[in-house]
Amino acid sequence: MAESRSRRKPQDLNLDTLGLEMGNKPPQALDFEEAVLGALLIEPNCVDEAMEDLTPSCFYDPKHRMIFEAISSLVNEHVAPDLLSVSQKLKALGNLEEIGGPVALAALSQKIGAAAHIEYYIKVLKQKDIQRNLITASFGILKSAYDDATDVDILIDSSQSKIFDAIQNSVRKDVQEIGSVIRSAMDDVERMQSQTGLSGVPSGFPSIDKVTMGWQASDLIILAARPSVGKTAFALNIARNAAVDHNMPVAFFSLEMPAIQLAKRLMTSESGLSADKIKGGVKLADREWEQLEFKLKALSKAPLYVDDTPSLPIMEFRTKVKRLVKSKKVRLVVVDYLQLMQGPPELRGMREQEVAAISRMLKATAKEMNVPIIALSQLSRNAVQRTGGTGKPQLSDLRESGAIEQDADMVIFVHRPDYLGLSESENGKETTQIIIAKHRNGETCDIDMLFKSEQVKFVEIDQTLSSEVARKYESAMNAPSPAPDAGYDPFAGGSFSSDEFGNPSFQ
Repeated sequence: MAESRSRRKPQDLNLDTLGLEMGNKPPQALDFEEAVLGALLIEPNCVDEAMEDLTPSCFYDPKHRMIFEAISSLVNEHVAPDLLSVSQKLKALGNLEEIGGPVALAALSQKIGAAAHIEYYIKVLKQKDIQRNLITASFGILKSAYDDATDVDILIDSSQSKIFDAIQNSVRKDVQEIGSVIRSAMDDVERMQSQTGLSGVPSGFPSIDKVTMGWQASDLIILAARPSVGKTAFALNIARNAAVDHNMPVAFFSLEMPAIQLAKRLMTSESGLSADKIKGGVKLADREWEQLEFKLKALSKAPLYVDDTPSLPIMEFRTKVKRLVKSKKVRLVVVDYLQLMQGPPELRGMREQEVAAISRMLKATAKEMNVPIIALSQLSRNAVQRTGGTGKPQLSDLRESGAIEQDADMVIFVHRPDYLGLSESENGKETTQIIIAKHRNGETCDIDMLFKSEQVKFVEIDQTLSSEVARKYESAMNAPSPAPDAGYDPFAGGSFSSDEFGNPSFQ
């Protein structure tokens, strides 16, 4: 008897009490419940359809719910439900007397509706269940809203989740024939063949975009590296390329660095001036001030939104992302970095489970909002301590939880051999490998790049020579003329020559 009471939904008392307070009965259709149960006891052809669409919560009367649970147990045991088998199952569960004994079951079998109408009966029961769920969810939201201790951001997110869960029962996705699926796939292939460009948000690096076709909607991309290797710089480059070059709204959540420091890094990359000059260690000349203001015009108008809330709770992050996607039409979200986020309060102190919950929530948010999320992550010391190899990171090096590797659609490592002492940097440009170690929808590969530390900027190797020539050429042409008595030499420190194609080069 105690077991049967434990199966009763705790919300029943709330629904009845709330109904009395409001002068209304909770939504219910007891005659339809009786008709469905009668059909299940007499018509074997109705069982499969009912088991697919109904759950115990669809029955408001606790006695009816117990009978349906008994029928479900028999179906799971591959036993055909009828008056005798259901009666025996209820007796084994200790619920037979509570539902009124075999007499009650026999009475139900007399109240059967037309078997042809079973689909309509099931639809009515599901609608009543949804109405009850919405009442319960709304009542919970109402109580939380009156509580002054409740955080508003958490309240908004939990309210959305409760309403979403309440209506999930109305969503029915039928199985599809392979022919219709193939036709849809062919239409998609035809669309992809006819369009030019990328299908996702561009990274701004052609070598990466050739592999990924852009950052794809609903994907969780983990960007991982050891500290001080350049995770934030690379993520900023990606965010800047999407927002400035392609005018795509980007949200950047910085849990480690204040917004003004991120702005200075962007200013360094955008202007081409050294980081020392932006930081104030070296004073800017008048011409460099003009260069800085000119270069920042496009950046200052870009749809790039920065949030530097420290220790951002994951639920607050979800709420902010939903608001940004809705109000600002954000196409890409970047989080710097995952391990600094706060997981669910109940998991505090259990670090691995907390990080796993954060990872799952990031993936769920990306899927729900249909935007790619790039989450930065730290690597463990295993990559540095590993001997006998190149020091390249592996998926097992992701720090604090294996769930990160499982949840991610793509895992990208930033690997700097020079930083580990495995190679030497040349002319302030550090050799860098962008390692796509996991790619759920494509190939994995290693992409060679160069990192300009003085400009906090990653560049493609084949772009380096041409951009360097253009920069030196522009610098020489715009250099202020020295005083006549200073021995002015426009080619001091180098000379210009032409290659076989007539292109200028600076030596």
